[in-house]
Amino acid sequence: MININIKRKLYLAKNRAGQHLAIADFNLTLHSEEFVCLVGPSGCGKTTLLNIIADLDSDFEGSIDFKQRQNTPNIGYIFQNPRLLPWRTVRQNIELAIDGKASSDNIDSLLETMQLSQFQHVYPERLSLGMSRRVAIIRAFAINPDLLLMDEPFVSLDAATARQVKNSLLALWSQRPHTVLFVTHDLREAITLADRIVILTAAPMKIMSEIAVTIPRTDRDNEQIIETFRQQVLLNYPELK
Repeated sequence: MININIKRKLYLAKNRAGQHLAIADFNLTLHSEEFVCLVGPSGCGKTTLLNIIADLDSDFEGSIDFKQRQNTPNIGYIFQNPRLLPWRTVRQNIELAIDGKASSDNIDSLLETMQLSQFQHVYPERLSLGMSRRVAIIRAFAINPDLLLMDEPFVSLDAATARQVKNSLLALWSQRPHTVLFVTHDLREAITLADRIVILTAAPMKIMSEIAVTIPRTDRDNEQIIETFRQQVLLNYPELK
């Protein structure tokens, strides 16, 4: 279990005349191998939350508690931008993240699952955006994280490419289930991916509600089933349209 408790996260206002309250009274528990999607309006503080959890931002009141974890937790972070080093090949970008902690066979398996084996010695400039996103996913899974943070990793992809990358992600996650906290503003995407959807308010960000996605994963590729569930959610939360 991972307990996230953020009492307050403040930013200095742009005109330096005051403070902006970004997050307030935020409490969320993540369970082992659970896929949780955060859905909220743009600018509500979702990326700020991920940065706090990843310990990239320590200026907040509250705590991030990894239960039964004595040493520093291993956190994987997939950003909106793949952030691949252009002077390193696909495989070298992955190896840089793991620092010799994963076997060659493990990397080979990840590349095969994500259908990138034949591109492992290619430099990022020769990759499409969708392929680059798949490399970023491999890099995060390769460290065997206690928690995997994903910040809208399919943004700016066309529909067909986004679907392909999502399917690759789910195939990898089904083989190697990790606890995932996934940020999106797309309700349909959240329904397709999540075990649980957490609906957020505008800033100061709080949890409005939580929804269990009861659709079997074997039916997640059925557009009619996904749309029916989405319409049911929108009846209660029309602001998500």
